[in-house]
Amino acid sequence: KLPLHKKPLFFFLLLLPPKKLYKRKIKLYATKRRSLSLATWLLVPISQPDEMEALRLAPQQPPLLRLHGAAEFRAPLALAGRIGTRTKPSSKPFNVSATLSKPAAEISPLPTPSRDNSLAETEEAAKVAAPRRKVSPSSLQYPPGYLGAVPDRSGGCGGDDDVIGAMGYLTNILSSKVYDVAIESPLQFGPKLSEKLGVNVWLKREDLQPVFSFKLRGAYNMMAKLTKEQLERGVICSSAGNHAQGVALAAKRLGCNAIIAMPVTTPDIKWQSVERLGATVVLVGDSYDEAQAYAKQRGQQEGLTFVPPFDHPDVIMGQGTVGMEIVRQMQGPLHAIFVPVGGGGLIAGIAAYVKRVNPDVKIIGVEPADANAMALSLHHNERVMLDQVGGFADGVAVKEVGEETFRLCKELIDGVVLVSRDAICASIKDMFEEKRSILEPAGALALAGAEAYCKYYDIKGGDIVAITSGANMNFDKLRVVTELANVGRKKEAVLATVLPEQPGSFKHFCELVGPVNITEFKYRSSSEKEAVVLYRSVN
Repeated sequence: KLPLHKKPLFFFLLLLPPKKLYKRKIKLYATKRRSLSLATWLLVPISQPDEMEALRLAPQQPPLLRLHGAAEFRAPLALAGRIGTRTKPSSKPFNVSATLSKPAAEISPLPTPSRDNSLAETEEAAKVAAPRRKVSPSSLQYPPGYLGAVPDRSGGCGGDDDVIGAMGYLTNILSSKVYDVAIESPLQFGPKLSEKLGVNVWLKREDLQPVFSFKLRGAYNMMAKLTKEQLERGVICSSAGNHAQGVALAAKRLGCNAIIAMPVTTPDIKWQSVERLGATVVLVGDSYDEAQAYAKQRGQQEGLTFVPPFDHPDVIMGQGTVGMEIVRQMQGPLHAIFVPVGGGGLIAGIAAYVKRVNPDVKIIGVEPADANAMALSLHHNERVMLDQVGGFADGVAVKEVGEETFRLCKELIDGVVLVSRDAICASIKDMFEEKRSILEPAGALALAGAEAYCKYYDIKGGDIVAITSGANMNFDKLRVVTELANVGRKKEAVLATVLPEQPGSFKHFCELVGPVNITEFKYRSSSEKEAVVLYRSVN
């Protein structure tokens, strides 16, 4: 252990045990950072090009559950259930960090979903809701693989309204028309992943859909129920990618006009794909929120039907056909289905079907640790809004989950697993080695959660399903994925130090590091007095 003091030389070793350091090779990298301390720089997002995106580190995990204004205590270990045979569970404590704020007014649930539910009714219900509480993603963190954010059902659920609502979703999923445009995606066995994890891993290949994402299911299911007059006026939506392609394909199939509002930062490959499907693309705003505001305003002015990406019963029912297919395709008992979570449409639809047909199957959501809107909403027992959201897995980078999706998730799902971007990149590589397919970060999210869950609870035997939800990968992001994949597998570690700009600094640094091989040394001076250096420790 080296002393940390206020002088410019600091040394940080992360992820790798010191006793194994002599076996490592070192690559050194550097970046331009100005008047910002290294400790702060390691914990905040970097607004640098993709070259430095690969060097961002996972968030810290404080050792205790901290309740502001209350005593500290350790959270109990919640076992996720046993399947097949299981080795002796670990008794060591885990790390959880949480921040609780004052409770807000309760939000009344939506009316029972039916074919007659309209978007206007949904928006009217949202208008009377209390202002949304803003929270930070870092206010709720727990170890990768731990099943947290378990919904509080202590008040009980049930009653005639719930039964009617459940039957409404079930019957509408069974009668959905999504197969006019979508395929019944295959459920494929992953032998390499199964051998590595000790469980039977099944991959629900939604990345093989015509638009390389599950999103066209919900979009088409809603649009197919529009009246002739609504179709003649046209539809409008806001999206950064996958939902836009789903709406464009559905509009082409139904013969109506579609306007897609996308942020100006949308990669060319995505908006060009939407245009090729025949939709009109409008690039507006620097963020998704601005594009959505434009789409809703223009829809009201021109009488266009707004197609939401997740928070509408018909959209949820369309996504629920994924769960219907899994139940039909899976032979034998199933332990859990792992579902990526953004706004919650996919997991709500799957849970609405599977939990009514086979309630013993666990429905587990997976979110990035820096985009955990559903986990925080379940934790606070109400919908909350993130004050910032990580954009690496852009397909699930949502600040606020849907009202109807949250209601269903609170009632039906079993919890949420959080994973780091390093783990997501490792799962993208695992999928490539398994099926020679390249998933987008959000598409590999469920697989990353499944791997972390099985490792955390040391589960052996049984069957699990991970939904590979999309493959609309930006080519430029592949470099970031390759940089972080081995970090996620714990074969490499990204390390950092600050060197004073004076003769002898590098020699002194080598003396401190000890007997390791320096294979590459690259840096740029951040000031006249010191340089920030990043380097990689390799197995």
